[in-house]
Amino acid sequence: MRRWIAMLFVLAVLPACGSLRGDDDRASAKAQKEQARANPAVSPDQVDVLVRGGLVYDGTGAPGQPLDVVIVGDRVTALVPRPHAIEARVNVDAEGFAVAPGFINMLSWADIALLEDGRSMSDIKQGVTLEIFGEGWSDGPLNETMRKTMLEEQGDIKFEIPWTTLGQYLEHLAGKGVATNVASMVGATTVRIHELGFEDRRATPEQLARMQELVRQAMREGALGVGSSLIYAPASYSNTEELVALVKAAAEFGGGYVSHMRSEADRLPEALEELITIGREAKTHAEVYHMKAAGERNWPRMAEAIARIERARAEGLSISANMYAYTAGATGLDAAMPTWVQEGGIDKWVERLKDRATRACVIEEMQNPGRVCKGAGKRTYQPWENLMRLAGSAGRVKMIGFKSAALKPLTGKTLAEIAALRGTSPEDTAIDLVIEDEYRVDTLYFLMSEENVELGLRQPWVTLGSDAESSAPEGVFLKSSTHPRAYGNFARFLGHYVRDRKLMPLEQGIHRVTGLPAKHWKLKDRGCLQVGCYADVVVFDPATIIDRATFDRPQQYAEGMRHVLVNGVQVLKKGEHTGRTPGRVVRGPGWCPPGEADCGKNALHRAGFEQ
Repeated sequence: MRRWIAMLFVLAVLPACGSLRGDDDRASAKAQKEQARANPAVSPDQVDVLVRGGLVYDGTGAPGQPLDVVIVGDRVTALVPRPHAIEARVNVDAEGFAVAPGFINMLSWADIALLEDGRSMSDIKQGVTLEIFGEGWSDGPLNETMRKTMLEEQGDIKFEIPWTTLGQYLEHLAGKGVATNVASMVGATTVRIHELGFEDRRATPEQLARMQELVRQAMREGALGVGSSLIYAPASYSNTEELVALVKAAAEFGGGYVSHMRSEADRLPEALEELITIGREAKTHAEVYHMKAAGERNWPRMAEAIARIERARAEGLSISANMYAYTAGATGLDAAMPTWVQEGGIDKWVERLKDRATRACVIEEMQNPGRVCKGAGKRTYQPWENLMRLAGSAGRVKMIGFKSAALKPLTGKTLAEIAALRGTSPEDTAIDLVIEDEYRVDTLYFLMSEENVELGLRQPWVTLGSDAESSAPEGVFLKSSTHPRAYGNFARFLGHYVRDRKLMPLEQGIHRVTGLPAKHWKLKDRGCLQVGCYADVVVFDPATIIDRATFDRPQQYAEGMRHVLVNGVQVLKKGEHTGRTPGRVVRGPGWCPPGEADCGKNALHRAGFEQ
C-alpha cells in the first residue's frame, strides 16, 4: 500500500517539475510541498529513500539522465526530474555521481565465504548486489555421502550443513544474513556425483532420469539453469548426451545452460561447438563461463571463438559469454594433472599419486602433452589440457591457497620457487603438494593475452563474472591468498577498460553488468533502474572507480563506489559498510512457491516469482 501512496504523491508533483525556474521554482515547490503535506493520502513521509542529484543509468544501455530515484520499501516507485518537492526518510547524496542498478556477478564463488561473513565486503565495495553461484558445483542437491564429504574437506572456513537441497541452502544463507542477493545454477557435477559418485562411467537410463528429476526439483526451488565445469573430474566423465538431457530438464522451466567448457585452449573450437549444440538441442540460452583462449599458441583462437558465437547468434540461437578482466586464471593443481588419476575423489587421487608407477605415468603425461602413458593399469583415456604447460613455465604458476598449516608459508610463491627450495622438478613438486595438503591446492595460472581480454570485453553479448569469492582482508580470509579479481573485477572493468581504455561508453558498460545478464537469465525486476524494479541501486564516481588489488597484493578494496542499496536498504554509505544484510534469494522462472505442489511449466513468467 505504501508504494502506491508514494506513487500518487509523485504523480501529484510531476506535472510541475519540468517547468519550474528560479525564484518561481522555489515558491512553487514550497506550495506543492505544503499542499502534499496537507493531504495525508499523498504524504511525502511515505517515501523511504530518495537518491538525489545523480545521473541515472537505467541498465538498458541508454545514456544517463539527471533524475532522482524515489524508493518505497524494496522497489523503485519513481524517477523524478529536478527540481521537485519530494522529501524522504533517508536521502542519499549522488551529486556529481553515476546512479545505476546494482551489478550482477555472473560467476561467484562466495557461497561458502558468505556463510562466514555475510557482509560480502569485496563485492559490495564494487557495487555487486547479486551473487550467482553454480559453476559445475552447487550447494545442493546433496545426499548423505556428499554432505559427509563436504564436512570432511572443509578448508579455512568451518560451517554446518543443515540443508540437502539447493533451495534449502539458499534459504539458509539468506536466513543467516547477507548483504547481497543470492542465486544459483544447479551444478551438473553435483547431480552426477549424487547419482554416480566420482566414477568414470556412463549414466544408465534410470540414473539419467533421476539426474533430470534432481534438475527439475532445483528449478522448482528457484535455480536459474544448469552450470557445468567440464575440464574437472568427475564432470569430465560426462558426455554431450548427458548434458543435453540435464539442460532439457532445466529448459522445461525456462532455465538455461552455462559452462566452463571442456577446453579453453587446444580444443577450444570443439568445446564451443559442444556448448552451441547443447543450447540448440535444448532450445535454450547457452553461455560460456570466463571466455578465454589459454596459452600463447592458442591466442589467435579467441577471435575464432568470437566469430563462431556471432554465427550462432545470427542463426537465431541465444549464445553469450561472461569474462573476468585479467590475464591470469585461478583454479587448482588438478588442472595440471590428467583427469584419470583423479577418479574417485581426493582420497583416491592422493592414493594413486603415492604409487610409484602411477606417479611416473602422471609425470610422463604432464611433461608430454598428448602422450598416453601405458604403465598405470587399465583406464579410460580422456583428452586433457595441462594449465601448467599452457602457462609457459612453472614461474607463471603461483600458489594462493593451502589447507595444511604446515604448507601455508608457501602461499604466494610460484611453483618454480617452491621447486627450487625443494630441489625437485615442477611436476614432482606439484604432485608432492597435492599429497601433503590432501587438497587440490588453489593456484594462479598466467594464461591469457591483454589484447584478447580487450577483444572479449568489447563484444556486446559479454557480461562479467569474478570467478572468485567475496571476502575481506581480515580474520579467516587472511589464512589464504586470492586472485585480485575477488576485489577488483567490476571496478577494473568500469575504470580501466570502460573509462581509461574507452572500450565502450559508460552506459554500455553498465548495461553489461546489469540489464544484459538479467535478460539472459530471466531475472525479473533485477538489473534495472525503472519504476517497479527492485531497489538494488549503486552510486559511484565514474572518474575515480578503479581496482587496487594486484597479483602480489590481491586483498585490497576497490575505490570509487560511494553508496549501495540492496532491496531498498543502504548497505554501503560514503564508501563504508553499514553492517546491514538485506540480501534475499533471487529465484529463476521455474520457482514453485510454497504451497503449490508442482508448478511445472505454468511457473514460467509467473508475476512476482522472486518473492
